[in-house]
Amino acid sequence: MSFGHTSVTESESAVTRQTPSADWIRDFIGRWLDAWNSHEPHRVVSFLTEDVEIRDDSWPKTMHGLRDAREFLQALWRATPDMTFELLAGPYVIPGEPRASFHWRGRGTFTGPMDPPGFAPTGRVWEVDGVDFQEYRDGRIARLRVVFDLMTVSRQLGVMPATGSRSERAMVAAQRGVIRVQSEYRRLRNS
Repeated sequence: MSFGHTSVTESESAVTRQTPSADWIRDFIGRWLDAWNSHEPHRVVSFLTEDVEIRDDSWPKTMHGLRDAREFLQALWRATPDMTFELLAGPYVIPGEPRASFHWRGRGTFTGPMDPPGFAPTGRVWEVDGVDFQEYRDGRIARLRVVFDLMTVSRQLGVMPATGSRSERAMVAAQRGVIRVQSEYRRLRNS
């Protein structure tokens, strides 16, 4: 699905200091998804402010600025070079506010290393629904929160055990053991 233009232009920064219209947001989100599906980092970062803040469930830290955003994109596309996204619903616009959210579906194949955290590729396909929460400034995204079920993706990729499997039960037992040891340590330290 193509939504027309592929990056943010100078004329679009005319949305500066104004609340963007629902039509502008709808068009912006379509072009944002097109940029993601292009796998070209310069296209995606053209939608972001210099000081963008990004929180994504798949990344171990909050990203600040375009350098962090590029690092994130390169890591994602290295791990899943065929990754694509489609709009499922939205955008949902808060009247009078420079914010919107939308529901998307992503797909990809885990064929490259996932670093961080360092998982080796499994060749497995993932598919997940998620939501973007975007806040705009000067015609670009100033804050972005990406939410999806990371446990489902981890299981699809084979980096977490399947629900109800022997491996999952062993992992649960190990975690409970750690909690018991920590609890006993705190009890002894406080007595």
